[in-house]
Amino acid sequence: MPGGIKGLDMKRWIGVAALVGVVGVSGCEATRFMDRSAVVTEPSPCTAKRFEVYFADSEARLTEPARQAIGLTAAQLQGCDIRKVQVMGLSDARGGATANQSLSERRALAVAEALTAAGWPAPVFDLDAVGDEGAVDSSGVREPMRRRTEVLIDAVPRR
Repeated sequence: MPGGIKGLDMKRWIGVAALVGVVGVSGCEATRFMDRSAVVTEPSPCTAKRFEVYFADSEARLTEPARQAIGLTAAQLQGCDIRKVQVMGLSDARGGATANQSLSERRALAVAEALTAAGWPAPVFDLDAVGDEGAVDSSGVREPMRRRTEVLIDAVPRR
C-alpha cells in the first residue's frame, strides 16, 4: 500500500498487528484483543480525596448519613498511608459570630473524632473552623448548605 495505512508504514503496521494479535483468517482479517487485565489496571484508592459532612441546624452531632460517609471513606482508604487530613468546620449566618465559631469548631472536632475512631492516625489531623465567615455574600445573600465540614485527605499507597 503506497503511503501506508493512515500514515503508518507497512512494516510498522505488521509489528503493531503482531503485538495486539491481529491474525488473518481465510483472506479476512480478524482482530483478537489482549486480555483487558494485561493493559488496564484499577486506579488506586490511595489518592487525594475530598468530601463534605453535613449537620442539622445548630448541631455538631453526626447524623447517620454523615457516619456512613465517614465510614465509607475510611474503608476506601484502609490500605493507604494517610499523610494529612484537613477538617474545616463551617456554620451558617444565623446566630452570633461567637456561637457560630464555637459550633464550627465542634463540627470539625466531631468529624476528626469519628475518623480517629475509624482507625485513622490522630496526629495527621489539621482542624480549622471559620464559623459564619463567608456565609453571606457581598449582596447580603446567605450561602445555602453551610452547616457542614469540608474534609480534604492526602493519601498515598503503602510501601
